[in-house]
Amino acid sequence: MAVSNEESQVLDQWSNRLAQALQILDLEVDHELMLELARRSADSVIHAAAPVTTFLVGYAAGLEAGTGSAGNRENAAAAVSKAAATAFQLCDDGHDGGPASKGWADTAQ
Repeated sequence: MAVSNEESQVLDQWSNRLAQALQILDLEVDHELMLELARRSADSVIHAAAPVTTFLVGYAAGLEAGTGSAGNRENAAAAVSKAAATAFQLCDDGHDGGPASKGWADTAQ
């Protein structure tokens, strides 16, 4: 999901304000990844799946990054990528298919 330069600046400012308010220091948000994840989950499931999906990806990434690598940007980015890849896989499978029906052995879980 592409955003204009102006929208990108607003999104950067909002992310920075929110991260500071939540006392999350030194965070770089991959807005394009999150927007694409939201778009694909909304298209694959229902519109309301977008915020739920991005929340769960962030939560899973936070849990993984917090197991010993908290504060490390590279590990945090890798955790987001891993969790997002699992969510994208589910989006590709649609709302009725995917690993949940077969088990989670090959996912981030």
